[in-house]
Amino acid sequence: MADLETFRSETRSWLEAHAPDSLKGKGNNALEGVWGGRKSTWTGPDDPRKLWLERCREKGWTAPTWPTEYGGGGLEAPEAKVLGQEMGALRLPQPLVGFGLTMIGPTLLQFGTDAQKQEHLTQITAGEIRWCQGYSEPGAGSDLAGLQTKAEDKGDHYILNGTKIWTSYADQADWIFALVRTKPEGKKQEGITFLLVDMATPGVSVSPILLISGSSPFCETHFTDVKALKSNVVSKVNNGWTVAKALLGHERSMIADAFGGGGGGSRKTLADLARNYLPANGAALSDPVLRDRIAQNEMDTRAFGLTVQRARDAAKAGHQPGSESSLVKVYATELNQARYELMMQIAGPQALGWEGEGFDPGELDRTREWLRSRGNTIEGGTSEVQRNIIAKHVLGLPD
Repeated sequence: MADLETFRSETRSWLEAHAPDSLKGKGNNALEGVWGGRKSTWTGPDDPRKLWLERCREKGWTAPTWPTEYGGGGLEAPEAKVLGQEMGALRLPQPLVGFGLTMIGPTLLQFGTDAQKQEHLTQITAGEIRWCQGYSEPGAGSDLAGLQTKAEDKGDHYILNGTKIWTSYADQADWIFALVRTKPEGKKQEGITFLLVDMATPGVSVSPILLISGSSPFCETHFTDVKALKSNVVSKVNNGWTVAKALLGHERSMIADAFGGGGGGSRKTLADLARNYLPANGAALSDPVLRDRIAQNEMDTRAFGLTVQRARDAAKAGHQPGSESSLVKVYATELNQARYELMMQIAGPQALGWEGEGFDPGELDRTREWLRSRGNTIEGGTSEVQRNIIAKHVLGLPD
């Protein structure tokens, strides 16, 4: 490991010289939706997001702690922390985001074959592939082990038939990591296999699901006689439940980071938002209840952000998230919902806009984001499911 102060100085100099000026000060919001993959769109060859991705890819900084052989940076945890601090100081966005980096990538590092790692991890770090998740089904949500998507053994491949639901951004994804049933008899958790499927395979179709917020990030994904090679099984046949639980730990940590980790360098405080709607003398902040709720949420957000940073540091040091990820997932999503409720209260009548005159774009977006936040405590496993996990596996309470 390099001397940290030397590494910090060199990193700061590189970022100042190579990060596009138009992205400095933008925080994480500047790369919202830029997840790489075959369907990526750019404004042109000089799109600053594209340049930022390419420059960081050459350094291995799209996945700083991953092995260099897969396009990662090979950084140790203290170095990766310094890199994050220096990017944060310039309020730079991450060069690449997505389920490839936060979910399937770490899972393949733990369970994948050498061939799977070489094929998929190198494409993830290069921003050439985008992933979605195929877990829940219309009849298997909270009871995930009840899934029925069938994988029929055909020698060197399977034929898949079934439907997955809540497959976020499946209409934009190149590959899906899915749980399929390979053994119908016996304990249901023991007949599940973790399988990688190319979304371009004949028989795969996607139907977007329209949300109350007016957006459609979720989809329903259908498999009709889809051919999937056995070489794309992760770990062993009928061992998918073990792999799935490990990936869920990564997913819940990712959700906690996104919703409870501070919201990125560009996030305004609730007090800043309140000032936009207060009289010039600021008299409305004399409301003791509102003032107390704002202060409490800001303190909770700050404290939880530090907790998330400790979890990031542990992950960079090689710690695999376990049942404790349910703790941060519950807290983060409920904290985010409480934050949006406060935003609506602060904005008052200006929080009622849906379209038309009388509302600025930020107000319209905020209302839709508030509606979208209602799903936070459902996606990635409901809060009720998370509390059962906490009770059983963290606190050791009886069933």
